[in-house]
Amino acid sequence: MEECLICKAPLAYLLRDEEMECAVCHRREASKTRCVNGHYVCSDCHTRGLDSIFGLCLAETSADPIAVLRRMMDLPFCHMHGPEHHVMVGAALLTAYKNAGGNLELEKALGEMYHRGREIPGGACGFWGACGAGISAGQFLAIVTQSTPLAVEPWGLSNQMTARALDHIGRVGGPRCCKRDSFLAVLAAVDFVREHLGVEMERTVPICSYSGQNNQCIGGRCPFSAAGRAKPRVAFVCVHNSCRSQMAEALGRQLAGDVFESCSAGTETKPQINQDAVRLMKQVYGVDMEEGQYSKLLSALPPVDIVVTMGCNVQCPALPCSHREDWGLDDPTGRDDGAFLAVMSAIEEKVLDLKRRVQAGELG
Repeated sequence: MEECLICKAPLAYLLRDEEMECAVCHRREASKTRCVNGHYVCSDCHTRGLDSIFGLCLAETSADPIAVLRRMMDLPFCHMHGPEHHVMVGAALLTAYKNAGGNLELEKALGEMYHRGREIPGGACGFWGACGAGISAGQFLAIVTQSTPLAVEPWGLSNQMTARALDHIGRVGGPRCCKRDSFLAVLAAVDFVREHLGVEMERTVPICSYSGQNNQCIGGRCPFSAAGRAKPRVAFVCVHNSCRSQMAEALGRQLAGDVFESCSAGTETKPQINQDAVRLMKQVYGVDMEEGQYSKLLSALPPVDIVVTMGCNVQCPALPCSHREDWGLDDPTGRDDGAFLAVMSAIEEKVLDLKRRVQAGELG
């Protein structure tokens, strides 16, 4: 449960400023926020590493700001809550806007967003009555439309954008959640930009995976809560269902069981799972595949939502599903441990990417 960056204790929000000393850089300044043990971390230290979003955004090709934002949230600098989100919302929107065909010099726009977003202090949602994520959406629109205090239409649009984002955030109610409020601000901006600027960014509604890190999670009241949502079922398929698909099923259960259900099958079967795969999966991941998995035919599968073929170079019978993809993995059977470990590593990476795409709603 993440709260204080120093001792992980809960945060305390005061009604009036007090002079505090940053526990990291020892700067002294006025603030209303510290942990119950007295630790204070200034905004500069809290957002250290935030500049790493520049490389991510400039290399990004997605027009889906939620997907871009989630990739930022996975970077080491990003905490459960904090003022880094005041930059990230606008940066994700600028990136997706550019990739959706918006007229924008992205590198300069990101630099402007970085400086503007960092001016919004932590706790603005409660102390100012204006969540920094919502303000960031307004800053995004101001940058895109080149708004100034003397502008006419851009000035109005920017203020309307901020108002819409804050309305979406406020209607859900508190306490604050920087992840929830960021998603709400981004989705409000996607709709607003489509209506007023005619640029169609992709719109996906994420399923939250951060509730376990949030001591103040509002549960089912959150529009992104996984509560009550049926998890999709993923079928991993190869010829004999004895090696690659079995490893994928096991890693799917271990690494993505909170997001989707995993099963596997083959067009043929083997008497047992590949024993090298069993040995190495136990050694590397602590998973004993033989405890609950066995080789089975496609006909034994329950209804599935997503089908992933391993790259078996045969035509698998059609399985009804909403999404299908092939991972193109070589069969390591009969080869040395290095070949198995390489395939296992590739499966781990692909399972985590599939998890991210399911969470972001990218697979329909």
